[in-house]
Formats: sequence, C-alpha cells, structure tokens
Amino acid sequence: MARMTRYSKFEGELDQLDSSELMQMIQEALLGQGMNDPYDPDPNARPSMDDLFDAILEALAERGMIPEEQLIEAMTSDDVRDTALGQQIQRLMDKLQQDGFIRKEFDEDGQGGSGEAGDAKFQLTDKSIDFLGYKSLRDLMGGLGRSSAGAHDTREYASGVEMTGELKNYEFGDTLNLDTTATLGNVIQKGFDQLEESDLVIRQAEYNSSAATVVLLDCSHSMILYGEDRFTPAKQVALALAHLIRTQYPGDTVKFVLFHDSAEEVPVSKLAQAQIGPYHTNTAGGLRLAQQLLKRENKDMKQIVMITDGKPSALTLPDGRIYKNAYGLDPYVLGATLREVANCRRSGIQVNTFMLARDPELVGFVRRVSEMTKGKAYFTTPQNIGQYVLMDFVTNKTKLVN
Repeated sequence: MARMTRYSKFEGELDQLDSSELMQMIQEALLGQGMNDPYDPDPNARPSMDDLFDAILEALAERGMIPEEQLIEAMTSDDVRDTALGQQIQRLMDKLQQDGFIRKEFDEDGQGGSGEAGDAKFQLTDKSIDFLGYKSLRDLMGGLGRSSAGAHDTREYASGVEMTGELKNYEFGDTLNLDTTATLGNVIQKGFDQLEESDLVIRQAEYNSSAATVVLLDCSHSMILYGEDRFTPAKQVALALAHLIRTQYPGDTVKFVLFHDSAEEVPVSKLAQAQIGPYHTNTAGGLRLAQQLLKRENKDMKQIVMITDGKPSALTLPDGRIYKNAYGLDPYVLGATLREVANCRRSGIQVNTFMLARDPELVGFVRRVSEMTKGKAYFTTPQNIGQYVLMDFVTNKTKLVN
C-alpha cells in the first residue's frame, strides 16, 4: 500500500512520487476489468492512455494526495487535463514510460506522441509484470504469515541431491554419498577383511523435486457477471505464482491457458491485461491444451491448477465448430470433459481445482474431477483464493513424487 500522504505544501510535489509507488497505487486498475461490459465482454479490449490517466487520478483522490486548490480547480474545469493537476498526472504518466513500466502502442500511422492521454493504447512491460507479480506474491504470502518459500521439500529422501539429511547404513540402490568419518569408524572397528556392505554409511539428502504447472484460468463472462470481479484476483494469483516459481524454484516451469468458448495459451507478459470473454466455459478444450503443454516437459511431477466459477458449457467439435449449452451440465459436454480428465490421469497429471462458486451440480463435478486424478478441490472466494493456491503449491504438491 502506498504511503497515505497528503501533498499540499508545494504545487509541484506530486512530481516527486516514485514510479514504483505509483504502480502500487494503481495495481488493481491495471489488472482489473473496468473496461469490460459484463453483459457484452470484449476479450480484445485494451487499456488506453485515458484509462491510465483516470486510474492515477482516482488513486490520488482516494488517498487524499491532491492539494485542495488543485482539486477545486479540477472539479470546476471543463476538462481536468487542462488543469495543473492534469498536467502533473501527465508528467507521472511520462515518468512511468521513461522508467520502463509502460510502453505506448502507436497507431498504424505512427502518431501518438510519447505519453499524452488519448485513444492511444499502452502495454505493461516485463518490468511491470515482474513488479506486479512480486507485489501480489508479497501481499498473498503476508496473508499466509510466510515471509519466504524455498524449494519443494518432499518426505522422500534420495542420496546424492543435497547433503542435508541424516546418516544411514547403505542399502542396495542408494547413491554412494559416503560419510567418511562414520564409514572409517566402522573400518577401524571391524577391519577391511570383515567389512560388509551395511557398514558403509551414507548421508541422506533431501530430495527437491522439479515441477511443471499449467494454470488454467476461466475467463468466461460469468467471472464478472454477477456484480463481483472474480477474474482480477485470479490474474493476481497467476502473476504471484509466476514470480514465486521464477525466483524460488528456477527448475520449475509454469504456463498459462485461458479458456472460454475455446482455449489458448497466453504468455505471462500478456496475462495482466487479459480480458473476459467470450461467453462460455470450454473446460475440455482448456484441459486438452494444458496436456499438450505438459507433454513437452520432463519434470518429476506435472499438474494443472484450474481456477473457475462455472460448469462446463462448451465443447470444440472435431470439425472446429463450438458446441454450446449454458443450461446445466449437458451430458455431451460433461462426457467430453471427463474424458480429458481421464487422459490427465493416464498421463500422470494431477488436476487441482479452485472453485469460485458452490452450485450443487458444480460441487459434484469438481469432486469427480479430483477423485479421478487424485487431485484436490478447494471452494474459495476471490478474497482468499490466492492464499489457497500458494499454500497448496508450496506445501502439498511434492507429496505426489514417488
């Protein structure tokens, strides 16, 4: 959270606001769905420089950071952009661009300037994505009472990985990570002639597994339809997980798939500004694409983290057409979806589902998915989903490693 400071002593003091502090202030706006009509979502909607201007103005006003005289001038003006406050906000936008947090998208004719408000669009840079991922992770882990997370510690031991375990007598199949002191003690006591295999002493090592994860994000229109934005918290969780894996588990991989009428992979650089839409929930298509991505990975464990709030309601037919039925669990759609779940089981892929709704039919479906893949099901809310996802990732998943 930004410092709750009221800038009123000098007119130009807002210019001293640090770009990273400003990014924290407008984080929710950058990740949010404010541009999307829940009744007619546009998945291709992209934020404009006007949207950025409004987000900064709202953040400053909410925190009481606008000098009173500037606030009065802005409220009585025909266009706030022509006021002293508007000019300061414009300079803050320029600073975000200069400091590498945003990149303006130019029109086809190459016009658009270098940061002025208007119809021009902007993209978040890799620096922004990393910053937002770190901020989301810090907030979520703070809610868990954790300050950091290490490698995936399992209950299994495998000598030869990391020499931190206890001593044990050698058994056939162990790697010979000999503990010299203990082994020589046995040699001295018994002599080389009487030495047996079990007199060799090795030091066990904690086995740290590698994992491949696909985060499957539902972006059907129900995720923002009922007066609650469920997609923004889901994106925050995904960014936090990406940052956690990149910084704490460099041997792991994570990919992201959006599913709606169909499904597509989205790079983390595009995830923050992904929007809701189209309408339906093609869970089978999402699971199929996730399996294709995981088949390319050579990891100890493979898992799908599915975040959704709705029943499967769409299916991609063999000819590429989309079959849709938004009313209840269509047996045709359900059957195809469960076949993909069965394929996950045969491939050794666990599906952990984080459900943002509690419809009885949906509960039954999710439990069935979890049972089929020996996965887990969590019924959460937008407020606590991040804690559930991160806690599951950090503490539970490596128990699957044989």
